[in-house]
Amino acid sequence: MTRMTPFSNPLLLGFDSMEKTLERIAKSGDGYPPYNIERIRAEDGRGEKLRITLAVAGFGAEDLDVTTEENQLIIRGRQSEEGEREFLHRGIAARQFQRMFVLAEGMRVLGADLKNGLLSVDLDRPEPERMVQKINISVKD
Repeated sequence: MTRMTPFSNPLLLGFDSMEKTLERIAKSGDGYPPYNIERIRAEDGRGEKLRITLAVAGFGAEDLDVTTEENQLIIRGRQSEEGEREFLHRGIAARQFQRMFVLAEGMRVLGADLKNGLLSVDLDRPEPERMVQKINISVKD
């Protein structure tokens, strides 16, 4: 028996990679580190900007890595242990993390800032140009 998915509709052509991406996102259920996503209206009213803010207390800029691979924004954090420290209580997480965000076509990463334990990554999506293409029909009799 074949598996039916929303993307197996014959009218949706070329969306198989999106289906795989959605399956991968559904499997990643870790909530660390917590994050916010906010929409920032552009001053000129055209396009929009997004800001992803992650709570990365205890991580320095050298412990964080922000990259894009194909249509994904990947944020990784790795802390190195500082010698032998004896904790009486350890409530601040010091574990590695990897948080992935799937970017829509045309999204651009503008930059990243670390301030007061919050990592902010700014993105924008410029207004796409409307493209209409006339397809010629060849007649063969």
